Amino acid sequence: MATKAEITAFLERDFPQCKCTVDACGDGAAIVRRRVGDAELRPGGTVSGPVMMDVADTALYVALLAELGLVPMAVTTSLNINFLRKPTADRDVIGIARLLKVGKTLVVGDVTIHSDGIAAPVAHASVTYAIPPSTAAAARTT
Repeated sequence: MATKAEITAFLERDFPQCKCTVDACGDGAAIVRRRVGDAELRPGGTVSGPVMMDVADTALYVALLAELGLVPMAVTTSLNINFLRKPTADRDVIGIARLLKVGKTLVVGDVTIHSDGIAAPVAHASVTYAIPPSTAAAARTT
């Protein structure tokens, strides 16, 4: 298991390109935030799909890290996203992840994405991560 502070420090150190921040994590879940500015918008004044996919991927990774500890080599094997409605261009994008299954080699979860302060989701993603064999073996012995 890893704490919010440990995960934040890990992301800053090992993934300096990460543009999401961790709002909360633990108990098989995580909430991440991505600030929205002009660089995140596509024509038509909406948040781009790649930004929302980044939020989904990062949110599930953070939930995984909170559950299993710092696993730098866990990798995304599948990400399926459904865009539901137009996000608000002047609000942060929030990803709320929950782990559905933590197996020996795969972690499966879903992420609901919102514009900050608006209840209706703008996207929903199903994400699967592969756990490195050395980590999976260590998790089975603890």
